Amino acid sequence: MRQHPSHHVRISGDQSHRVRLPPLRWATLGVTSLLAGCHLVLFDPRGDIGMQERHLIVLALVIMLSVVIPVIALTLFFFWRYRDTNKNATYAPNWAHSTAIEVVVWGIPCVIVLFLSVLIWGTTHKLDPYRPLTSNTSPVKVQVVALNWKWLFIYPDYGIATVNQLEIPANTPINFQLTADSIMNSFFIPRLGSQVYTMAGMQTQLHLIADEPGVYRGMSSAFSGPGFSDMHFQVKATSDADFRAWVASVRHGQGDLTHDAYLALARPSSNNPPTAYAQVDNGLFEQVVNQYPSSMSGMPGMHSAMNRAKE
Repeated sequence: MRQHPSHHVRISGDQSHRVRLPPLRWATLGVTSLLAGCHLVLFDPRGDIGMQERHLIVLALVIMLSVVIPVIALTLFFFWRYRDTNKNATYAPNWAHSTAIEVVVWGIPCVIVLFLSVLIWGTTHKLDPYRPLTSNTSPVKVQVVALNWKWLFIYPDYGIATVNQLEIPANTPINFQLTADSIMNSFFIPRLGSQVYTMAGMQTQLHLIADEPGVYRGMSSAFSGPGFSDMHFQVKATSDADFRAWVASVRHGQGDLTHDAYLALARPSSNNPPTAYAQVDNGLFEQVVNQYPSSMSGMPGMHSAMNRAKE
């Protein structure tokens, strides 16, 4: 039988012996195999918000390990120290209290809780998705509508819109206004950080920034029906000059996102290719937010018209 050279090492003549890997190398090989298909995007951010969130995740992990590792080590030590065959272990059937142990058992958790309270208080306000980013560059406003099962991006300052394609300038704050046409969803760009829910009849906000040009994956992180798995989009961060050139090319393209065109777009569909619209009706995003009776403001008939269009 033919033997693969990577499995055997020739010693002398026709004799060969199977290579024996030490346990540590087997463990390393196993972990590497398990993580071979993983891409930990949360630990490889490309935006200031994402970097701060990575720091928070790592810090929380270190704090948890500072408790978990000693507990595991002490558990193994107690197993060994007080095993049945150890005749040198201290036998103290009447032992009931130790002040030192009580201080350690209660003191360390109290310190950890106090530290986490201060940390969470600060980061909750610092990483608030509604908090605008401080920058010398004027932000770009993007209005996001979660449809079934696609994403609509409206650039109100430029009068254009795209579907399943988000183009942004790097090193420029992006101010997102988000809503949903029907089912609640969740907007997430992992490498830029944070995610925020989109809800029909309501408007949420999110502020992100890309620190360098690149192509990133955007996705829906909340199950929203049969087309959920295909509800993703491409985020392309470019230089400011390239972004302006892209806006100009879209403006000179074809396609108008009128009220009637939106009603057709809002019908459930999946695997929609990236599409651009050269013009968008003014106030379309506000119409989507206010389409439901509980939040209608001078727009009678909008809700019923959209329902008829989706039937």
